[in-house]
Amino acid sequence: MACALLLTGSNSTCHAARNLADMTSAAAAPAASAVPTDTVTLMPPMPSVTLPTVPQVTLPPMPSIVVTLPTMPQVTMAPMPAIVVPKVTMAPMPAIVVPKVTLPPLPFVPNVNVPMPFAAPPPSA
Repeated sequence: MACALLLTGSNSTCHAARNLADMTSAAAAPAASAVPTDTVTLMPPMPSVTLPTVPQVTLPPMPSIVVTLPTMPQVTMAPMPAIVVPKVTMAPMPAIVVPKVTLPPLPFVPNVNVPMPFAAPPPSA
């Protein structure tokens, strides 16, 4: 039931927590004496299984496969033209100056027991 409320909640988990607190009563919780003390369930022992032996098999030798390719005609290629790459010089990179920034000190926050704004309010009576 709690998972259903959390998953179907419209806005947030706080809304679902509030609904869960309002909808459940203290009588719905099981009493401490109703909880079983022996929760160990013994399983029966597993029977031993013997695997069958696989007979040793010898395979015949692989036949040799001869592949004959047709002869390719001899072709002469034209010589590649010479490629001239122009020499390029780049302008020098300007120096980048990053200004130094100092942050103001953080204000002191006292350690006071203030309730969180996102915590759900207590359930209504």
